[in-house]
Amino acid sequence: MDLRSVVLDSALDLAQKAECTRVFLFLDTTADLEWLAAFSPAISIAITPVLPDRLLAGQNLNLSCCTTAIKAWAGNQSRFSRIKYAFLQAVIDGIISADDRVVCVLGPSGKSHLDTVTVHDLARSWSEEFPFDIRPLLDSGNLHTIMAIVDIALDLGALGREGKAVGTIFVVGDSTEVMVHSHQAVFNPFKGYELSERAITRPEVVESLKELAHLDGAIVISADGVAEAAGRHLDAGGRDTGIAHGLGARHRAAAGITAITNAVSIVVSESTGKVTIFHQGMALATLEPLISRRIV
Repeated sequence: MDLRSVVLDSALDLAQKAECTRVFLFLDTTADLEWLAAFSPAISIAITPVLPDRLLAGQNLNLSCCTTAIKAWAGNQSRFSRIKYAFLQAVIDGIISADDRVVCVLGPSGKSHLDTVTVHDLARSWSEEFPFDIRPLLDSGNLHTIMAIVDIALDLGALGREGKAVGTIFVVGDSTEVMVHSHQAVFNPFKGYELSERAITRPEVVESLKELAHLDGAIVISADGVAEAAGRHLDAGGRDTGIAHGLGARHRAAAGITAITNAVSIVVSESTGKVTIFHQGMALATLEPLISRRIV
């Protein structure tokens, strides 16, 4: 029997015994999908494939054992970061709730090899050092914008820009209040452009955001995904939000602005490439891209 089938059968048995709602199965290639299409599960637990865009777009196989699939980030992440990103997508898509219990099956990023099975009670599984609690975001109404910016942040964390490490802050939502509690450190490159020309759904705007990430200050994005400003100095860096001591000024400013507005901040660490999401002054989630492809 294929080792993948042994691992998946074991994961389904574990999911049943642990009373989990479903199994997330991380796959990377068309051959993986062909294997899954031929797989005959012994236990009837919902399987949700986690797939890169290229497989989601071209998927035409009859996956009778699966009800739906969700998107994985296109780059390489650590295993736990891949899991958390999948949970974010699944909650946004209404596939799971923020309190569900889920089994995950995965292997090394980009490989057709399954070697890891984990169980996650989303309400309790994460530590302060490795946070994951998106329940405060569910009523924000801008989760899709947040995830679009998280994708951009992960790209910057993994690859930098033109071979150089980049650290930056994106502030999403409540942009009117964010502008009140901040000021321009440099000229605003988005000023004067029509709303449609500043939408983050435009590829040229995404590339502009990545180019502007090297500027001092934050990039401000409205809740509906319009770039409002770049090079914005946040006037909340000294606020005590209770986040862990030892974090740098960038993370403190990001936490501070979310303590006095309803915005969400997404920070790229220049030194590690890690992406941290802040809301209400607290770190809600940290995602970790693998930066081995980045030239520094």
